[in-house]
Amino acid sequence: MALINETNEQYYLGPDGVWNSLDEDYGNYQFIPIKDIINNFIISYVGEDKLISKLKRTDVAYHAQRGIQELSFDTLPSTKSLEIEVNPQLYMVLPQDYVNYVKFTWTDSQGIERVIYPAIKTSDPKPILQDSQYEYTYDNNGEILYANQSETSKRFIASSGVPTLEENYNNWDIMAVQNYGRRYGSNPENMQTNGTFYIDKIKNIVHFSSDIAGKIITIKYISDGLATDGEMVVHKFAEAAIYAYIAHAVLSTRSNTPEYLVARFKKEFAAARRNAKIRLSNIKIEEITQVMRNKSKHIKH
Repeated sequence: MALINETNEQYYLGPDGVWNSLDEDYGNYQFIPIKDIINNFIISYVGEDKLISKLKRTDVAYHAQRGIQELSFDTLPSTKSLEIEVNPQLYMVLPQDYVNYVKFTWTDSQGIERVIYPAIKTSDPKPILQDSQYEYTYDNNGEILYANQSETSKRFIASSGVPTLEENYNNWDIMAVQNYGRRYGSNPENMQTNGTFYIDKIKNIVHFSSDIAGKIITIKYISDGLATDGEMVVHKFAEAAIYAYIAHAVLSTRSNTPEYLVARFKKEFAAARRNAKIRLSNIKIEEITQVMRNKSKHIKH
């Protein structure tokens, strides 16, 4: 039985019969939906004289979802991107299905993305309100009062994110005797003018330095592949890996399973995931050749 069940016209025009009207599902042949993953696993692995004699469909569905989630972090192409214009308050809220960021960029006038680097030496601490004697203030219930925004956050937003010459020359950490002759000027991580950001892990808000004001920024981030029904698919290059994951997960959680069998499928999953990573890396000889032409250039250190 053929896997394609629609005509070329249905594929290219979609349900409304209009070309590229955003209701089409282009490129869907490279993915397998989770319901087919569950059905294929039950057919191949579950039953009399098979690896698993009896197994509930709900168990397979659970481990299939966990497998998609696990593979989405480092194997499957699950990076998403969103573009927004930075508001005057210089912050953005993390996406609903955010797990971790890949990078933040802002777009210049030519459409080139400039990488925004993280400010690892700042944060947005919870600011306690104090009186003129620097003592803490309390509400009617005796609880400490807090300000809406910390001074650390205010000063970060007001800064450009680029160290000044005065800061470099007067930094005692740089000019200390024990570092004399070893450190020169700014730290390399600060030697850029694209701006900086940091993520408030409590409020899940991203703050930007003042040189990002008015710019169009893009966040590229990783999700877990389970946010919507349409995302719960597996690339065909990773199909063997998801089956091996489910088999290992099921066997390792069942009582009286021989240890050698659990170890066997643990190795099979590791090998299948490695093969999936190689296939999904999408390495092309022509592109590698073009990159390697740079080997004749002299690199200064």
